[in-house]
Amino acid sequence: MFLVGLTGGIASGKSSVIQVFQQLGCAVIDVDVIARHVVQPGYPAHRRIVEAFGTEVLLENGDIDRKVLGDLIFNQPERRHLLNSITHPEICKEMMKETFKFFLRGYRYVILDIPLLFETKKLLKYMKHTVVVYCDRDTQLARLMQRNNLHRDDAEARIEAQLPLKDKARVARHVLDNSGEWSVTKRQVVLLHAELERSLEYLPLRLGVLAGLAGIASLLYLLTRYLLPSP
Repeated sequence: MFLVGLTGGIASGKSSVIQVFQQLGCAVIDVDVIARHVVQPGYPAHRRIVEAFGTEVLLENGDIDRKVLGDLIFNQPERRHLLNSITHPEICKEMMKETFKFFLRGYRYVILDIPLLFETKKLLKYMKHTVVVYCDRDTQLARLMQRNNLHRDDAEARIEAQLPLKDKARVARHVLDNSGEWSVTKRQVVLLHAELERSLEYLPLRLGVLAGLAGIASLLYLLTRYLLPSP
């Protein structure tokens, strides 16, 4: 099995593309959901965040106040790095657990929905394929203004706060162009899914794991034969 990192930009249509992949039966892991999960009360990252940033980052129910925490690390690289050093290992562990579950169920590839895939670059090395959901800037601006009921200046500010989609598209292995009709985009998703399903890139890992399991089974058999008395 191999990993496919999928990303996009605000109002590019990434969520709609993910829904199509899910309808096609693909395995999808939302890294943002995992990131929220690992900082819940009772998890190691939650305790370490409170130790590092104090109880002022907590809501009354004990959850992390994401806005307060965000304000604390805003424009403070050292504090942002500290937070990342706490959360990223936990996110990776949960991601690996979820991926392994899909591996056991026989999926050929898993899509990881990672909004900041190219910005942070933390997970890029694990991705066999990278996919960007792209649309031209004028389309992105118009969709954002309509979707969020924003004035042009506010919408432009939100787009400018992100890495430009054209830059992401330049370094991605696959680009799904969502600038036009949705039916065209959907067809691109279906074709990409077919291409990934036909790929044999999952075979080396799967064969390696199966060979390893066969070796362990053989060893256990020999040990059993050696240790247990003959009838």
